[in-house]
Amino acid sequence: MFTACAATFFLFFARRAKGWSAGVALAAVLLLAGCRTAPRDPRTVVFLIESSPASLDPRVGTDFASEHIDELLFDGLVRIDDQLRFEPALAERWEQPDAKTWIFHLRPGVRFSDGRPLTARDVVWTFASMGVGGHRAAVISPKASSYASVQSIEAPDAETVVFHLRQPDNFLLTNLSSRAIGIVPAGSGSEFWRHPVGTGAFRFVSQRIDQDVTIERNPFGWRRPPKIARVRFAVTPDAITASLELEKGSADVEVNSLPMDALPALARRPNLVVEDTPGTEIQYLAFNTQDAILKHVRVRQAIACAIDRGLIIRTLDHGYARPAVSLLPPTQWAWTGDVARYDYDPARAERLLDEAGYRPDARGVRLHLVMKTSTDERARLLGAVFQQQLAQVGIALDLQSNEFATFYADVQRGAFQMYSLEWIGGNEQPDIFSYVFSSARIPPHGANRGRYVNRELDALLDDASRSQDQAQRRADYGLAQQILARDLPAVNLWYIDTLTVHNRRLTHVVPSPSGSYTFLETAELAGTQGCNVQRRF
Repeated sequence: MFTACAATFFLFFARRAKGWSAGVALAAVLLLAGCRTAPRDPRTVVFLIESSPASLDPRVGTDFASEHIDELLFDGLVRIDDQLRFEPALAERWEQPDAKTWIFHLRPGVRFSDGRPLTARDVVWTFASMGVGGHRAAVISPKASSYASVQSIEAPDAETVVFHLRQPDNFLLTNLSSRAIGIVPAGSGSEFWRHPVGTGAFRFVSQRIDQDVTIERNPFGWRRPPKIARVRFAVTPDAITASLELEKGSADVEVNSLPMDALPALARRPNLVVEDTPGTEIQYLAFNTQDAILKHVRVRQAIACAIDRGLIIRTLDHGYARPAVSLLPPTQWAWTGDVARYDYDPARAERLLDEAGYRPDARGVRLHLVMKTSTDERARLLGAVFQQQLAQVGIALDLQSNEFATFYADVQRGAFQMYSLEWIGGNEQPDIFSYVFSSARIPPHGANRGRYVNRELDALLDDASRSQDQAQRRADYGLAQQILARDLPAVNLWYIDTLTVHNRRLTHVVPSPSGSYTFLETAELAGTQGCNVQRRF
C-alpha cells in the first residue's frame, strides 16, 4: 500500500499533468491514501480555513476569517438569527422612547472570558475607543463610520447603556449585533488583537500567524456551554491538501473553502458528510473607479458583459450558486430585480469598448488591466477564467497573486484595478449599500474600496437610513440599486451555496446561509464508528 508520503509525491506530479482537475487529482489521492486516520487529540475539532484572520479585535477585523471567529469569541448587544430577526444577547431587553434614543439593559451576571464582570462601562468603551460619539479613537476602526449617527453614549448605572443619536438610524440594532461588533473590556487598546477577551461561547487560546488559531469552551460563558471543548482553526490555503486532511480524518470540517469539483469525491468517502445549504454569501467583482481606465462606466459595463456567469456557475461552481443582480439576497425586503442587467454578450461588450474609445490594435488588444487575487486556489482559478473571457473582447488581463494579508491590505488602501471577493453575512441588511458605496465610507471609514462617489446615491441612502416610512425606504433602496446597476462600481456575480464538509464524528451540524461558524456552539463530537455511508450531497 502507498504511504501518505507516496500519495503526496504522486499528487505533486498529478497536479502538473495537463487536463487534471482538482476533482480528478483528489480522487487519485483518495485511492492512494486509504482509510487511515492520523493520531490526534480527540477532543479538539480541527477546522480548516484558507487564511489567517487579519485581526481578532472585533472593532478592526473585517475579513471573513476574523468576523466568523470573532462571532464565537464575542457578543454584541443583540443578535440576528437566520430569519434576520433580532434577539437579546448581552442586552436582555431594550426600548426606544423616541426616534433618537435607545436604552439597553444588560443581562446581569455576564463575565468576560478572563472572569471579570461585564458592565455598561465596557460597552461605552467599545464604541468610544473607535472614536464614536466624539471620543478620541484608541484604535483605527473601519467600522466606526457605521455609528456616525451616534452623538453620545452614557452609562447611568452598571447595567444600563443609553445611545443618543443625532438623527434617527434604522440600522443601529443591526450595527449593534454580534454579526457586526463584539463588546470588549474597558481599556482595550490597539494591541488587543494579540490576546482578545470576550463574552462569547468560546475563549481565545493562541494564534500563530499563517498557521492556526485555537479557541476553547469559555468557562465563564453566560449561555448553554458548547459541547465541543476546543477548536483549532488550521490555515490550509491549498485545496488539495485540505481535501486530503479531511479524507484522512486529521481535519474535521471546512466551510466554502474547497473547489466544487472536489466535493463529489469527498461525498463518496464513508467518513465524511457534505451539507449543501442555499446561501446568502455573494461573489462580486470590484473596480477602482478612480483608475484612469476603469473610471469610464462603459469599460466597467463591457467587463460585466464579457463575463459568462452561467458557464462559470455550471463549471467552476458545479451549479451550487445562483446569479445575482443585487448585493442583497432576493428574500430581503429591500431587494429589487428592476435594474439594468449585463447578460453574457461579447458583441455588446465590444460596442461599449468602442464607445469608450478603446479600439483593438493590430493584435486585437484594446487595453491592459491588472486583477489582484489572493493565493487561494479558487481565487486564482476564478481570475484565470476572467482572464480568458476578457481576452475574447480584447482586454488583456494580468493576474497578481499574493498571500491573503498582503492582498487584503492592497484592497483596503485602493492599490488595485480589479479584485474579486465575497460578502459574507454583511449583505443581509440594506445598510450594506452605505457601507460599501457611500462616499463617506472610503477606508478606513468603511468598505468603499473602489472609491466610488455619487452624491445622488449618498442622499438616497441617508434618507433611507433615517426615514420612518417603510414604503419610502423601499423606494429609496430600489432607486439606489438602479443607480448602482447603471454605474457598476462592482459587478454582483452570484450567490454561493453554503457547502460544509465535515467528519461524521462531528454531529448536529446546522450550517448557516451566511456561512458563519456559529454551528460550533451547538454541534457535538461523537466517536467515528464503522464505515457506513452518510451523504447529504
